Amino acid sequence: MSSHDHSHAHATSATGPRLGLAALLTGGFMLAEIAGGVLSGSLALIADAGHMVTDFAALALAWFAARLAVRPADWKRTYGFDRFSVLVAFVNGIALFVIAGLIVVEAARRLFEPVEVAGPLMLVVAAAGLGVNIAAFLILRGADQRNLNVRGAAIHVMGDLLGSLAAILAAVIIVFTGWSMADPLLSAAVAVLIVRSAWIVVRDAAAILLEAAPADFDSRRIAADLVANVPGVEGIHHVHAWSISEQRPMLTLHARAAAGPRPEAVAAAVKQRLRDHFGIGHATVEVEFHDCADDPVEVADAIGPKPPAKP
Repeated sequence: MSSHDHSHAHATSATGPRLGLAALLTGGFMLAEIAGGVLSGSLALIADAGHMVTDFAALALAWFAARLAVRPADWKRTYGFDRFSVLVAFVNGIALFVIAGLIVVEAARRLFEPVEVAGPLMLVVAAAGLGVNIAAFLILRGADQRNLNVRGAAIHVMGDLLGSLAAILAAVIIVFTGWSMADPLLSAAVAVLIVRSAWIVVRDAAAILLEAAPADFDSRRIAADLVANVPGVEGIHHVHAWSISEQRPMLTLHARAAAGPRPEAVAAAVKQRLRDHFGIGHATVEVEFHDCADDPVEVADAIGPKPPAKP
């Protein structure tokens, strides 16, 4: 027997506006930082702006997902619209690898063909970028911290803080020593931060798109827990798990039950245990009292031989 729980926790009312404001701050200054990098000749500023693309994409995606997630499911998209944000995250992650590669190539070129860098302008822009990142982080502190999109976006902003600090350090070195090599070297370090962020995004998005089980999922532990804690359940098998998004794990399983309890009661108890102890809010539970319905031999035996065809 199948039982469905269609409950889906959405972001709190304060989360969407805060994500949108943080995205506007980050995206607006990203453009300013690119302009400052071009005018000053600083690759470190351009590299930091490339890292801010990560932040802006994460924040904008989280904001868009929060807005889109409130749309109800329809007959074509029975699970709703959460998977769209995962697809966009995967594409953004791939684009970030390209951005990081371009930064590294340009840094290598500048090591052999140094470019004059306007240290004072670079320092001013980098310091302003640091201030924007701090403001964005404080804005996110007031959002729903249980929301994985918010927590992920905050991690991106913290990473960009490091990028801004790298640009400031390069500017200080150039202003006081005139050693312009600090700019491409530190910009390459920022590119490493971009690659790390991109890899995390691509890895997690690909796992969801490929219907992989959640990272902390262990079917053996869940089966043992249900048998031990749900009255009437004697065995669990055919356990399959995947995710619609990071916040929406899904599960299907077969539960072999002892004679006596109603199948609806067994399914409800299993689902309640999954919600309370494993955070799985949507589960499909098939309750069986004897043989597994998926075994073709046993199904054939239960149905019996086909009646002879009428002449």
